[in-house]
Amino acid sequence: MNLKDCYNFSDFRKLAKKRLPSPIFHYIDGGADDETTLRRNTESFNDCDLVPNILASVGKPNLSTTVFGKKINMPIFLSPTAMQRLYHHDGDKASARAAEKFGTFYSMSTMANNSIEEIADISSGPKLFQLYVHKDNSITDDLIDRCRISSFDGMCLTVDTLVAGNREKDHRTGFTTPPKLTLQSLMSFALHPQWVFNYFTHGKFEMSNVKNKTDKGTNIAKSVIEYINEQYDPAMSWKDAEYCVKKWNGPFALKGVMSVDDAKKAIDIGCTAIMVSNHGGRQLDGSRSPFDQVSAIREAVGDKLEIILDGGVRRGTHVLKALAAGATACSFGKMFLFSLAAGGQQGVEHLLQNMHDEINRNMVLMGCKNLKELNSSRLIYRK
Repeated sequence: MNLKDCYNFSDFRKLAKKRLPSPIFHYIDGGADDETTLRRNTESFNDCDLVPNILASVGKPNLSTTVFGKKINMPIFLSPTAMQRLYHHDGDKASARAAEKFGTFYSMSTMANNSIEEIADISSGPKLFQLYVHKDNSITDDLIDRCRISSFDGMCLTVDTLVAGNREKDHRTGFTTPPKLTLQSLMSFALHPQWVFNYFTHGKFEMSNVKNKTDKGTNIAKSVIEYINEQYDPAMSWKDAEYCVKKWNGPFALKGVMSVDDAKKAIDIGCTAIMVSNHGGRQLDGSRSPFDQVSAIREAVGDKLEIILDGGVRRGTHVLKALAAGATACSFGKMFLFSLAAGGQQGVEHLLQNMHDEINRNMVLMGCKNLKELNSSRLIYRK
């Protein structure tokens, strides 16, 4: 199987599984507890049907929308995801370059393996930074200040990771950062010599944005769960979120909003957007899917917030359903990480091209000239 044979999520996943050691693959693939929410994030799109209009003289539909003050060429972008160098040696650089080529947002995680400044130097495309509130306030302040200097376009604060979810696949595989060759994982790493070669010949693994502030997860073997539990502030409050919004003083989203009440509070503290997300089903298992919540949130907040659906998107039709339900755009992590593992920058570009083609084709089939024509009248929910 080669990259050219990847037509959908399942194809990219299969190729990524072939190329990654088991602990790395399952870190992308897994969710919390019984993975009920992980599955529900995608299955929820099947609870309604699209209603097309015919003879609409669509021509070439306009797929552009505006998020975080930037016009993007299609209503999807790359979610912030940690430690992309584990999946391909070019990591965030490959993702940023691919997103720029397609005129959409690249999002950087606090736990990226490239620095804010490195990505600003290699990409002039739209850029979003994902922030965590650390127990050490100077880390949070430093990240915001550096993003401003490096001309990032927007910022989001992840609010659903006060403690790490129970990701049992990681417990079973012994996943650590940096990865350790344990008896349990040795065979899997040995069977993937190309990944091992690339990992050890393309620079030191480090959390580039925090390495000058803490050595946790950088200079010592430290599991992701330990890093989250030791470094992130479990007492984070609305006051802390408001502080970050005001300090950034630009387009700002809360990532992890799932309730109508919290969406309203996001407006009150000055947010311009929310990312409706349950962290890809990796935190609270049994929670609602983002798609299940979009319609109610849009009805409650009107046009006061941009709503980004984050989680479960696998097809262009999923994007159309999300927009019809009230989303401004969609973002995804798991799908593009598999494409990154499958082929680096070329893999991410291949995925984005697939998604662009699907959205464009289905807009024509829906009889929609632009994204604004996707509204609640285009969805019927099954009873």
